[in-house]
Amino acid sequence: MASSGVYRIALVAIAISAMILTGCGNKPQAGQNALVEDSLVWYPGRTFSYKDKFNDLQAKQHEVASRIGLPHPPKDRKDAAKMRHQLVEIKTNENYIVDSLTHSVPYLIPAAAHELEAIGAEWADILARNGLPHYQFYVTSVLRTEEDIRYLQKSGNINSVTQSCHCYGTTFDLAYMRYNKVSHTRTYMHEDNLKLVLGQVLLNHQRAGKIYVKYEWKQSCFHITVRE
Repeated sequence: MASSGVYRIALVAIAISAMILTGCGNKPQAGQNALVEDSLVWYPGRTFSYKDKFNDLQAKQHEVASRIGLPHPPKDRKDAAKMRHQLVEIKTNENYIVDSLTHSVPYLIPAAAHELEAIGAEWADILARNGLPHYQFYVTSVLRTEEDIRYLQKSGNINSVTQSCHCYGTTFDLAYMRYNKVSHTRTYMHEDNLKLVLGQVLLNHQRAGKIYVKYEWKQSCFHITVRE
């Protein structure tokens, strides 16, 4: 009897594993003719330590931000509006979504805006070249005012330092565990594998001397400052 019970448990475990691997445990999308995502696909890139590779600290990022960014941090939203002629508005497009920003405004200096576009283009290229479904990543923080920083500090955010790189329009955060699938296909990807795709793009740009990157695991984002 005991061996029979163990056998039944083993069969259940195998069935659950099969559901996970085939995606049968996924909920279909809303709608009567929803497409069931039942084929898990992977980006075959080599994994690496995000913590080790993306360790460009605050002091290094702040030095370049204050040197090439806005001449001084905007005091509040009204002050930021006066600086708009020096900035580029960041908008949702086919490669990324500008999140609902509560403590920043969607503006970057031209060099940073160009770099964000380049990251999005390379992201799309890697997915396409590997025959993978297309996803958008999320931009979660952009230009912050001094007022935004104070609000963040009051809320207990441990990464909201007074001398923030975000105050110069050179810096943006990209979420690494949230993605939006665009392709209407049965294939789908796991968040951790999409994180590897985004990480590979950032590693390429970091190695080319275009950006500094800090892996912020508590905030689940890549903190990025343009270098030139």
